Amino acid sequence: MAGTIDARLKELGVTLPQAAAPAANYVPAVRSGAMLYISGQLPMANGEIKVKGKLGGGVSLEDGAEAARLCALNIVAQAKAALDGDLDRVVRVVKLVGFVNSAPDFTDQPKVVNGASNMMADIFGDKGKHARSAVGVGALPFDVSVEVEAILEVS
Repeated sequence: MAGTIDARLKELGVTLPQAAAPAANYVPAVRSGAMLYISGQLPMANGEIKVKGKLGGGVSLEDGAEAARLCALNIVAQAKAALDGDLDRVVRVVKLVGFVNSAPDFTDQPKVVNGASNMMADIFGDKGKHARSAVGVGALPFDVSVEVEAILEVS
C-alpha cells in the first residue's frame, strides 16, 4: 500500500528535510540494480549544520546521537528523492556506516551512531534493521560531529 512509510513518518512527528545538493563533485545517490547507495549525509536541518565539533572534546554523547539522527533523516530524504517520492520502495536498509568526529580517547562511537540506527528502525520497522559500522575519525568536513552513509535495497 503506497504511503505506508509517509504515514509512519507522520505518526512519528517527523518531517523530512529537503534532499541536500552535493557539496562537491559527486551525486547524492546511485542506484545499481536493486541497491541504492546514499552518499554520506551531514547533521543538517533547515539548510544549516546543527552539530559541530568532536565527541569527547566538547560535544556530548546526546548531541552526537542527535547529529546521527539528523544524518539518518537526510538519508531518508535522499532515498525519497531517488525513488520518485515513494519510500515504500525501500525493501531493506542493508547497511549504515557512521563516521564520528572523535577526540583521541573517545570510544563510544557505537552509542553515537545508534541515533541513526534507531531512526531507521523507527521509520522502517524490521526493514530498517541493518548491518553497521561506527568509525571514529580525526576530522570531518565542515567540522561536523557525525556523517552517515547508507546502502538500501529497493524495488
